[in-house]
Amino acid sequence: MPSYGWLLALSLAALTGNNVGAITYERTERNCSLVPPYLPSTAVNTTLQLQELRERMRPLNISAYIIPGTDAHLSEYIAPRDARLAFMTGFTGSAGTAVVTQTKAALWTDSRYWVQAKRQMDCNWELEKDVSVSSVAEWLITEVPSGGQIGFDPFLFSLKTQEDYDVNLESSNRSLKSIPANLVDQVWKDRPPIPPDTLTRLPDRVIQRSWQMKVEHIRNEMRDNPYQPTALLLSALDETAWLFNLRGNDIPYNPFFYSYTLLTMDKIWLFLHTDRVSEELKVYLNASCEGPLCVQLKGYDAVLDNLKTYVAQPGVKVWIGTEYTNYALYELITPQDKLMTSSYSPVLTTKAVKDETEQRILRDAHVRDAVAVIQLLMWLEKAVPEGKETELTASEYVNKCRGKQKDSRGPSFETISASGPNAALAHYSPTNETSRRLTVEEMYLVDSGGQYLDGTTDITRTVHWGTPTAMQKEAFTRVLMGNIEISRTIFPSGTRGVNMEMLGRRALWEVGLNYGHGTGHGVGNYFGVHEWPVGFQGNNIPFRAGMFTSIEPGYYKENDFGIRIEDIAVIVPIQTKYGQNFLTFNTVSLVPYDRKLIDTSLLSSEQLQWLNKYYETIRKLVGPELDKQGLHEEKDWMLRNTEPFMTSGSSASVCSSSLTLIALAVALLHNMI
Repeated sequence: MPSYGWLLALSLAALTGNNVGAITYERTERNCSLVPPYLPSTAVNTTLQLQELRERMRPLNISAYIIPGTDAHLSEYIAPRDARLAFMTGFTGSAGTAVVTQTKAALWTDSRYWVQAKRQMDCNWELEKDVSVSSVAEWLITEVPSGGQIGFDPFLFSLKTQEDYDVNLESSNRSLKSIPANLVDQVWKDRPPIPPDTLTRLPDRVIQRSWQMKVEHIRNEMRDNPYQPTALLLSALDETAWLFNLRGNDIPYNPFFYSYTLLTMDKIWLFLHTDRVSEELKVYLNASCEGPLCVQLKGYDAVLDNLKTYVAQPGVKVWIGTEYTNYALYELITPQDKLMTSSYSPVLTTKAVKDETEQRILRDAHVRDAVAVIQLLMWLEKAVPEGKETELTASEYVNKCRGKQKDSRGPSFETISASGPNAALAHYSPTNETSRRLTVEEMYLVDSGGQYLDGTTDITRTVHWGTPTAMQKEAFTRVLMGNIEISRTIFPSGTRGVNMEMLGRRALWEVGLNYGHGTGHGVGNYFGVHEWPVGFQGNNIPFRAGMFTSIEPGYYKENDFGIRIEDIAVIVPIQTKYGQNFLTFNTVSLVPYDRKLIDTSLLSSEQLQWLNKYYETIRKLVGPELDKQGLHEEKDWMLRNTEPFMTSGSSASVCSSSLTLIALAVALLHNMI
């Protein structure tokens, strides 16, 4: 996977002493109450950048400056050059907001990253254990004097974020001040450049719809909309990439490129770094003509002026998706009767439902991906008892295995490879400084994924190579029960994921356990591993056939172990006895679960039946692929680990027919002796 210097250097520390080259648990977190304060080696000295930022704030007459952890496209995954939050705070988690005043600095993040923040931030920073705008606003009201102004970069705020701050500050006599020239960029002397990149088009074998077909489909949605928009502004990076069947390399692990698109009924303007567009791509995009299916190439930074010019025309109305349109673009679309909004653009909602080709090739990618994960688990089963392998070597091994698969394009995110207490951090990734040695005494969690030309994968398995405790076994089984309960659910088309999300938690809730992250997210076709707007959260769109989502309940016991079971599933129609238009999930991740962690006495007969059917599917689909690749030992491992389960009992033993065969073999051996 790519390495990005200073970002890697800011990784979090290990949780306990059973590690390789890392300090012990008692001294891995900062202690700002001591004199002098104690800082672990992973903490970053931020004194200089804070001093320089405050100097930039003074002539602008702002009392505070807000630093979000996103980019101008409101992306979840961002390029190193957009990691302003990490540069200022030292904190490298994927979710957070920082605020700097002349005397204080604070970071807001969620429970996934509290420990990480205390290991990466120095004592210049307060840690606020919240992520809501109301919490940030409350702090600002306390720290900013009455009449004070609070600066922000409008390119890094969504419309909703700006509105939420306005609402929370409106009666406080404190106000936001838009500052388009980002202040962090001005003090970030060695900010990484835009990577040199040449865009590529997807080959025809992975495409069912040409870009021209997609453009006409979106135009039809615009025509059919009762509010009659004349233009559609696309801001999310995956929107433009999907529309034109193009891929880039600007964002680590995501094949996107910096871009905007403005689409009207007779014009297409594509805003990007034009020096990356080859002559071949110009021909592909019909860039030399002026018709309704000719793409006019414009410089990336020209989007503001071009949007302003378009909006100045009479009788126009621009449709934006508010989830991914930044405030700087939004505030150009005035007056309000020239604006039409929806949470998501028609490109995102159309892209969410995969066509027949996309469904087929994404399933195929998961078959090959399963081979790589099986190779990892089989290798670890042999290597860990020898005591030489670490979290980091395991992470490197699974990415190496994926790299050998057909159409591999690298990992889809930074691999989460975590043992023992490190796995209690839901998003821990090992480094040279923090990697712990893997042992048979501890549980191990690996959450990894691959980018392939035909699909994006994401799968999590939790294993134990020794003897798990009764609590570990019960917790794992209850997490599995949650995964199965969602996977086997039948529901009407149009049901929202948030309305069935509790099925993933119910078995845990019954014994007072829970988890602090979402239960699932969409996934793309050689796109983002977290593809909105599909999933189980409140702002996701209703489920329809052809959507792909992860299902990933978990449980994390602080300083002890972590469990997550994650599969990707496609939503498919199902015939019911009476009703029509019902759906269910079909799991496309194809790697068996750790048998020794499953307590079958807790599973219902329906759950066991689902599990056995799932294992039959693994044998049917992955077996031939292992044969094709000549991986006979891996196939034997897969067959052993997909033996059907008994319908009752207290452990994940094999079915009675298998036990009969074992008994016969023992008897024959006894007779031979």
